[in-house]
Amino acid sequence: MTKRRGRGEGSIYQRADGRWVGSVDFGWVDGRRKRKVVSGKTRAEVVRKVSLLTAQKAQGLPPTDDRLTLETFLDRWLLTTAKPRVRYSTYRGYEQIVRVHLKPGLGKIRLSKLTPGQVETFHNDLLAKGLSARTVQYIHAVLRTALKTAVRDGLIGRNVAALVSAPKVHRDPVEPLTVEEAKRLVDEARGDPLEAVYVTTLALGLRQGETMGLRWDAVDLEAGRLWVRQALQYQAGRGLVAVEPKSRTSRRPLPLPPFVVAVLKEHRKRQAADRLVAGPKWQDSGYVFTMEDGRPMPPDYAYRQFKKFLARAGLRPIRFHDLRHSCASLLFAQGCSLRLVMEILGHSQIAITANLYTHLLPEADREAAGIMQALLGGTE
Repeated sequence: MTKRRGRGEGSIYQRADGRWVGSVDFGWVDGRRKRKVVSGKTRAEVVRKVSLLTAQKAQGLPPTDDRLTLETFLDRWLLTTAKPRVRYSTYRGYEQIVRVHLKPGLGKIRLSKLTPGQVETFHNDLLAKGLSARTVQYIHAVLRTALKTAVRDGLIGRNVAALVSAPKVHRDPVEPLTVEEAKRLVDEARGDPLEAVYVTTLALGLRQGETMGLRWDAVDLEAGRLWVRQALQYQAGRGLVAVEPKSRTSRRPLPLPPFVVAVLKEHRKRQAADRLVAGPKWQDSGYVFTMEDGRPMPPDYAYRQFKKFLARAGLRPIRFHDLRHSCASLLFAQGCSLRLVMEILGHSQIAITANLYTHLLPEADREAAGIMQALLGGTE
């Protein structure tokens, strides 16, 4: 016998086989009448499903397509949401994660049926295959970002990836140059063709792409200041491309120490000499750091030369990016605040600076104790 529905429950009834069925009329969608039907073992289950559908309808959202698989949604998300909004390198990373990991591991599951347990099992499978916790954390972040869009578009009611904790990553401690090592690097770099590259990056804490992306029209040597306005990166199929800096706060003015001004002036003289030698082959790119024919210097070329320079100078091997870390370390050693270092490095949040560099301030707690002793405890 068909049971009457309760007020506000939409069309809900019990079939002869005992299952409960409900439906919500969404009206005309894409030229077709759309009625969404749901079923369940109990009336309460169907009431809950109908309530969710009714809420979707009230918000003007289309009915959920239960046949939509995660892989189909991810392909759509990459094309319509990620690609137009993120940097090219970020999009390439997203696309690789989706193609290599998410689609093979979870792609066949219907989007509306994906559960936190399945995501957690997926994590464990990736770790068992030998992927690092850092890689799995990144894969998880891509899935969570994509599902956030699915929630926004009303395709699912909750972001199951947000309910699952990604594997914890034990960050390798930053090992910046000491004051003595930094001074030696500056001394050994004198006369090196890339002296200005190394010194500018170290003194200003620039990201490598920011260094390579510097243009002379963003450098005022007389005023002792430059402006970070872009970064240079290699993109497959496109070559070297100038892109926006990593974040809004990465676009920043920076003061130039006098010794860096001197290095850049000498560098400009060498660049002018290169221009004379190159003659008509010179490409007037406007970049501060260029090859012998004026083309912008590729970041990977600078990295290879840096490795060779360290070996010749007898300095311990470090990454090019460690010049940026070393800048922060040297500033902290002279008592600079987290806030100031954050602004110099162009971090978007002070928490990023704190997480990366707090361990470089081992005396901070002792200094705090000394302050309280002087204020409240008298002298000893």
